[in-house]
Amino acid sequence: MPTVTSASPTSGRQALIEIILIFAVFSIQGARPVPDVNEPYYLGKAIHYWNPDWLGGDFFMESSDTHKVFYFTFGWLSLCMSPVALAWTGRILTWLLLAWAWRRLSVAVAPRPWYSILSAAVFACLMDRCHMAGEWVIGGVEAKGFAYVLVLLGIESLVRNRWNRALWLLGAASAFHVLVGGWSLVATAVAWVWLGKDRPAIRSLLPGIVGGFLLALPGVIAVLGLDWGVGRETVRQAHHIYVFDRLPHHLTLTGIKWYFILRLVLLWLFWLAISHLWPGKKTSRRLRAFVTGAIAIALVGVAVQSLLWIDQNMAGDLLRYYWFRLTDVALPLGVALEVPALISATLAQWPRLGRCWLGVALLVAVLHVADRAADRIVPLPPQSYGAIGRVGPLPTRAERFADFDRWHEACQWVADPKNVPPGARFLTPRLGQTFKWYSGHPGVVDWKDVPQDAGSLVEWWHRMEDIYSTGLRSPDPRWHESLAEVGADRLKELGEKYHADYAITQRTDPPLPLDAVYDNGTYIIYRLR
Repeated sequence: MPTVTSASPTSGRQALIEIILIFAVFSIQGARPVPDVNEPYYLGKAIHYWNPDWLGGDFFMESSDTHKVFYFTFGWLSLCMSPVALAWTGRILTWLLLAWAWRRLSVAVAPRPWYSILSAAVFACLMDRCHMAGEWVIGGVEAKGFAYVLVLLGIESLVRNRWNRALWLLGAASAFHVLVGGWSLVATAVAWVWLGKDRPAIRSLLPGIVGGFLLALPGVIAVLGLDWGVGRETVRQAHHIYVFDRLPHHLTLTGIKWYFILRLVLLWLFWLAISHLWPGKKTSRRLRAFVTGAIAIALVGVAVQSLLWIDQNMAGDLLRYYWFRLTDVALPLGVALEVPALISATLAQWPRLGRCWLGVALLVAVLHVADRAADRIVPLPPQSYGAIGRVGPLPTRAERFADFDRWHEACQWVADPKNVPPGARFLTPRLGQTFKWYSGHPGVVDWKDVPQDAGSLVEWWHRMEDIYSTGLRSPDPRWHESLAEVGADRLKELGEKYHADYAITQRTDPPLPLDAVYDNGTYIIYRLR
């Protein structure tokens, strides 16, 4: 097959077709029902940034803004779009940009027609099924989606030996999401060291270093400001809550499922085997250097984890930086790009073996995309609503649909100003983050919407324990999955304490002795004040 080059007369049309097909793969991968798990969080913040009256008085919405570049550059669309339209617009834009960036990167490593589509499908499969710490690239709208577009373009520049441009792009990625771009910059620095003679002189990189730093400043300043203005003890407490109570499944090896760790280790071994089988061109070696940098960051994270046995406070201070985030992306990316490059080289020397490997790669890609397409035909509703966190067996598919329908009906009733006055604040189920999205009314607190600044984070945890916990001194300490469990007197007390006008909770039989203003058989709304 001919090599794809920018000079080819058909390269423009070829590139467009490939980008469209990659976009289709990414759309199938990410097209879950709106809102996706993080969209009420990020899009809610973006909408509130431009219109403070939207969910005015909500504790989370009025906490510090961390991703201001994302809110500023994308959130203004909320002035002329509904939240649902904003979500779909952001998704389509992100997937298109990711498809364009992925095609550029894939062609830089394996410059053969159509291979970028194969590598994109393999990447989607490996990211979905082999991540360790829950990182993802293709999904709902949030700051890191745009940051990863810039990261892919930065890696492409690195692979093509354009180091200054890579540093500028990764600096811009840091402005959107400081950890996504920041760790990519660190991995690039490790790659520079790893490559030895096949690297530019440090003096020639000064424009990239200075420019990248200046571009990253908005993201860096926003993150540094999260711990300002509060005492050291509050900061330590906030870090402990964030790492060990709220997000251990992302941040600590002890909180990550063991088989998640195993599958990423197996993917790492497979990547090592590919690297050993095929020495690769200079482009592949630069890509491998970046992946090596990401793995080095994760190994440092393993060392930081060991501080738990020495100083838990220090471990909490350091583990909050998502040491395993980039490896979740870099290893699938490395394998997805190396496999087509290896197949291309094998086809030239051993055509039969190359066709065999190509068939295996195509089978994996097609099966994954087909499986995700089947999921999208009748997609399950969002998971973060009322009763999904109930104690006991996980609900069946039919139960989830039925529960979601009742939940959505209750939220829509609240959204009607004829039923509930604008601005009324609600106590909601612990996992009811979509209440604000569907109803347009502020809430007191919920499990998903975690503030980022230290002072608000400590207050968030206090509210969670005060409202939903049975108490550490209880013989059975656990979360109340239904607010009905706390009783009528306690609900009224919580309403007064947190200025909540209503409570929405799962229905009990008989209902609580409160003023019930709505009841659909599954959810009931009580007036508290």
